[in-house]
Amino acid sequence: MIRPPALRPGDRVAVIAASGPPNQDNLDRGLRAMEAVGLKPEVFSAARMGGTEYDYLAGDDVTRATELTGALADPSFAAVFCACGGYGMQRTLELVDWSRVPADRPKVVVGYSDVTALLEALAVKLGWVSLFGPMVACDGFYQGPGQYDFDQLMKLLFTPEDVRELTFPDFRTVVPGVAEGHTLGGTATLLAASLGTDTSLPARDAILFLEDVDEELFRLDRYITQLRRATYSDGVAGILLGTFTDCGDPRDVERMLVERLGDLGVPVMAGADIGHGIAMQTYPIGVRARLDTERGTLTFLEPVLTPPADHDEAGGAQP
Repeated sequence: MIRPPALRPGDRVAVIAASGPPNQDNLDRGLRAMEAVGLKPEVFSAARMGGTEYDYLAGDDVTRATELTGALADPSFAAVFCACGGYGMQRTLELVDWSRVPADRPKVVVGYSDVTALLEALAVKLGWVSLFGPMVACDGFYQGPGQYDFDQLMKLLFTPEDVRELTFPDFRTVVPGVAEGHTLGGTATLLAASLGTDTSLPARDAILFLEDVDEELFRLDRYITQLRRATYSDGVAGILLGTFTDCGDPRDVERMLVERLGDLGVPVMAGADIGHGIAMQTYPIGVRARLDTERGTLTFLEPVLTPPADHDEAGGAQP
């Protein structure tokens, strides 16, 4: 996988809405938080649109796809931050022109929830490492410096050499052991929704992370079972389970997950503080790592990002 450069103060970054429309007050607060650490955010138009075709979509499909393509392709942006999740990324990905995006000029892309589909697509189409992390108009980001989610993300973005391991204080060993592989995964329902598309990336030889929100237990069971039956999980190296917020009684959720995933013959750990409804750590996608389910750690076997790129006077990365 191709690792993008770390950020540095003064970098110009894109803020897009490729899924649902963000709360505008929260978006403005998130922009101020970015400026407080020296970033120069530019907001694309879909992030300022309410639902135009449907109230759950930020603008129309063509606008979102065109702006996502442009943000990824423009060398003057050091990173692309998603404003929020919701729904719509699957529709956006249908129209992205990947031929316009130079794979050899990777940039940081950050988001989670519905953005899982984009992070998966970046790995498949471009081979880029990306970050499953807090979004600009969401809790944990727009509160800015001093907020755990925001601080953890910024530490990884600006000084990745200081982030060599994630530790999970509330971890629970489901299947003991140590697994090595490239990091993968995200929101389970989005991974299931991508099956059969040209942006789905199976979990063979991977440390698979799973989390979700607002799913009834039987529906979550259905998605996890679909990932099994579709052979998505065949050859997985290890499994890391994050939050499953508002998915029913947590004891029932974990019992189902253990029953559905504990028989795969690989190390499994629950209780990671990554996902919805919690002060979250940022989880890289596409980095070689070691999962120790008895120590409660995920150790990166390579840097998540490379040293910052040289920049021209306009703030863009040099070729």
